[in-house]
Amino acid sequence: MESLNRTALELVDEALEFAGELDIGAHELDNEATVLDFGVEFSGGIEAGLLLAEIQSAGLATVQSHVDEVGGAPIPHVELTSDQPGLALLGAQKTGWEVSVDDYEALGSGPARALVAEETIFDRLGYTDVFEFAVLALESDELPTEAVAEHVADLADVEPGAVFLPTYPTASLVGSVTVAARAPELAAFRLAELGYDPTKLVSVSGAAPVAPIAGDEETALARTNDALAYGGQVHLVVEEDFDRFEELPSTAGEEYGQPFYEIFEAADWDFYDLPADVFAPAQVTVDVVGGPTYALGERDEDLLVESFEL
Repeated sequence: MESLNRTALELVDEALEFAGELDIGAHELDNEATVLDFGVEFSGGIEAGLLLAEIQSAGLATVQSHVDEVGGAPIPHVELTSDQPGLALLGAQKTGWEVSVDDYEALGSGPARALVAEETIFDRLGYTDVFEFAVLALESDELPTEAVAEHVADLADVEPGAVFLPTYPTASLVGSVTVAARAPELAAFRLAELGYDPTKLVSVSGAAPVAPIAGDEETALARTNDALAYGGQVHLVVEEDFDRFEELPSTAGEEYGQPFYEIFEAADWDFYDLPADVFAPAQVTVDVVGGPTYALGERDEDLLVESFEL
């Protein structure tokens, strides 16, 4: 399999070439690592968010937008499709790297995770990347420092100057777009967590609404997760049947029906104290090759209307 970081780097080059048109910024740190600003000091936009979602999934997914309705109001939605869902979604796009360096905190996603490959999902995928460049997207409202780049370089076993760090706040248009693109990844990860072999995923498609930009990071975290749990729709094609498909949608969780702001507050904003089934799309269809098709879950537009303040 070709390097995930190599295919992602081609898209990073595209972002650098069209930075002005995308309304994003880029600069080199003193250690020659490259920071791409997708919404901290630059505005970014839907096109920038779509490109970043492609970077996060290492170019193994098609990401596009369309307009649909939430509560009768036209709202942009993001749709992602991949025929290599294990590598694209779990090996690259998944947020699996908690970056904490000095006073800097961020959630890391993207193919640099596959260079480290310490998460158990890489054993299950049977994949470890080897490449001289590393691409890690950072979800943070602050741009990373040299120390952050050196931390990533050390773990990824590359030179600091070979590190590329696209960075975006949750409370930004790029943040809303990239989170909406995660509906398929949530379903794929939830299925793997239930014990399904991730290499048996054939194709995954999904869509979710782009949450209106919140005025602060906490509200944005809650609102974008509402968009997934109450508005996300996913279609899976899988090789084998399974007796736990009904646990895939968010409707299967005990917290279903609560706005995420309340869910996060009850957990003191500690995501790791929350049950895994709270992070799931609202609706999931599972098409078993040569077998049955399961239609599971439902959307809650009333909750989305409240969360989006429509």
